Amino acid sequence: MFSFFKKKPPAAETAAAEAPPALAAPEPAEPAGRGWLRNPFAVKPEAAPEPPPAEAAPEPVARAGWVDRLKLGLRKTGSSITTVFTGTRIDEALYEELEEALLMADTGVKATTVLLDDLRRRVKEARATEPAAVRELLVDAIADMLRPLQKPLVIGEHKPTVVMVAGVNGAGKTTSIGKLTRHLAAHKASVLLAAADTFRAAAREQLAVWADRNYVEIISQQGGDPAAVAFDAVNAGRARGKDVVLVDTAGRLPTQLHLMEELKKIRRTLVKADTAGTGVPHEVLLVIDGNTGQNALMQVKAFDDAIGLTGLIVTKLDGTAKGGVLAAIAQERPVPVYFIGVGEKLEDLETFDAREFAQALLG
Repeated sequence: MFSFFKKKPPAAETAAAEAPPALAAPEPAEPAGRGWLRNPFAVKPEAAPEPPPAEAAPEPVARAGWVDRLKLGLRKTGSSITTVFTGTRIDEALYEELEEALLMADTGVKATTVLLDDLRRRVKEARATEPAAVRELLVDAIADMLRPLQKPLVIGEHKPTVVMVAGVNGAGKTTSIGKLTRHLAAHKASVLLAAADTFRAAAREQLAVWADRNYVEIISQQGGDPAAVAFDAVNAGRARGKDVVLVDTAGRLPTQLHLMEELKKIRRTLVKADTAGTGVPHEVLLVIDGNTGQNALMQVKAFDDAIGLTGLIVTKLDGTAKGGVLAAIAQERPVPVYFIGVGEKLEDLETFDAREFAQALLG
C-alpha cells in the first residue's frame, strides 16, 4: 500500500531494458513524487503491459487518506495563517498580518520576504480582488518554493544500499528507522540494521525490538565502538546479499563537538568499507523534529556541514504550529525532504509532496 521508495535498476539492467519515456515521467494515475514501480524491489520486465485500472485504484485512495491526516496534523500551523484571509479587502494590512503569521509559523525572515514578494506579483498578475483568491495564490507560491525539496529516495541502485541516519535525541530517529524498515521489508527488501548508537542507554535494545518486529537481522556490540559497528554492518550486508543496510547513529546536539567528531568518524569508516567504490554511504539522512522550528534549520546546517546530508525526515508535524520551517529550509539549506510524519502510527510517515503540503497547510 505504501510505496516510499523509487527503485533504480543496476546499470546493466538499464542498458538491456532502457525505456526513457517510462522513467522520465510517472504514469497519470501515480501520485506526485512516486517512481514508476509499485514494488520498488521488483524488476520491470521488457515491454510489460500497463497495469489494469483496478490495480492502480488502492494507492490514490491510500494517498487521499494520508492527505487528510496531513491536513489534520498541520491545522495548528495553518489556522494562524488562514485567519488572515477572513477579511474582505486586499490591502497592506492583509500583507502585514500575513507576514506576522508566517514568521510565527517559523517560516523565517528570508523565506517570508520571498513568499510575500512572490505573492504580490501573483495577485497583480491574476488581478485578484478577494482575500480567498489570495489564499489560493499563496498555496501556489508555497508549493513552488517547496518543490526543490521534493525528491524520492532511491533504493536498489547499489547492493547493499547503505543509509546512515543521524539526529538529535528525541527527534524520533530510531522510530523512523523502524518504520522505514517495516516498509522496506513489506516491499520484499532484505534489510540489515546497524546499532551504531552505542552512546544512549537502551538505544541498542530499542533498535533490536524493531528488528524483531520486522524479522530482520541486526549488527550490534554492547559498548562497542560505533564506527566499528557500522563497518562490520556494511561488510555483513555485502556478504549476506542484503538490499539495504540502515545505520542508526547516536543522537547528539550540534554543540556536542566530541560527538559530532564521532559522527564524522562513522562516515569516514563507512567510506573505507566501500571496497567496490560505489559511494558508501549512499544516503545520509537527518531526522528533525518539526516542533523545534528554526532550531531544526540550525540542525540541518550543522549536520550538513559535518557529514554532508542527502535527505531529511521531518517528524511530529502534527503537534506543532511551526510547520513553516520547511520553507526556511528550502530557502537557506535546500536538502531534500524524503519523508514527513504526522503521528506515531506506521501509516503516519509518508513521502513528501510539495503541493500536498502547501494545500494541507492552508486547509
